[in-house]
Amino acid sequence: MYPSEYLYSREHEWVHVQDDVCTLGITEFAQQELGEVVFVELPEVGQVFDTGDEVGTIESVKAVAEIFTPVAGEVVELNDAVVDDPELINEDPHGEGWLIKLRFSSAADLKDLMNAEQYEEFVKSGEA
Repeated sequence: MYPSEYLYSREHEWVHVQDDVCTLGITEFAQQELGEVVFVELPEVGQVFDTGDEVGTIESVKAVAEIFTPVAGEVVELNDAVVDDPELINEDPHGEGWLIKLRFSSAADLKDLMNAEQYEEFVKSGEA
């Protein structure tokens, strides 16, 4: 269910690392909990964030959720498609529904993230 090449946070964000850039999105579990996504607010390209900072919000028909970055870095790209069509997050949260790309500051941030198997166990445990 969760792509094995991604890393996952306890806040239900996923990170896909390619060289010094990581793509960030929310997990299948998070989008199911939110329900139909109707609005997405993302940061500006060039903004710099520390680990754990809020980088945007996702609004659904039943809640507003903050998006937190599990890695520190500079925003280098936004997914304008999800701003124009927020339902992409529901339709393909681990693919076309990605949110931002960050050039991360330190690979050390990645050590606190879970692999797919660990994340799936975390979700099943009810701690999520």
